[in-house]
Order: sequence, then C-alpha cells, then structure tokens
Amino acid sequence: MSKSEILAGLSKLNAEERTEVFERLCELQEEDLLHGVGPTGEEKKLLDEALADYEKNPDAGSSWQEVKARIQAKLRP
Repeated sequence: MSKSEILAGLSKLNAEERTEVFERLCELQEEDLLHGVGPTGEEKKLLDEALADYEKNPDAGSSWQEVKARIQAKLRP
C-alpha cells in the first residue's frame, strides 16, 4: 500500500480507528527514537529555536503543573 493510498484512506476511518492509527504511529516514532533515529532537520530546527527562546527568557513559560491546572479548570463544569 502506498503512502498516498494510506493518506486517502484515513478519512474513511471512524474516530476510534483513527485513534488506533495515531497510537501506532506514535509507537513507531518512539521505537525510532529508542534505536537512534534522531529528529528530522526541520524538527531539529524547531527544537533549536525553542531552546534559544527558553535561554533568552526562561521564566516566560508555565510549569507543567500550571498548564495541567488550567486545562483541568476548563474541563470542570
């Protein structure tokens, strides 16, 4: 099956099937990382830019606890 056939078929899947495909793709990405396959050039560029931004202003972001609390607050009725 070609990449174009796979991409065309994604729209025919229901939400549960798309989640299954997404989870499998994540597993494959994780396996690649664990076996020494590094980020692509574009991913490396984005990571380098994010690191440079952080180094310029390390207090500009939020901690995971703060982010999680904001998300949970939005989810509460």
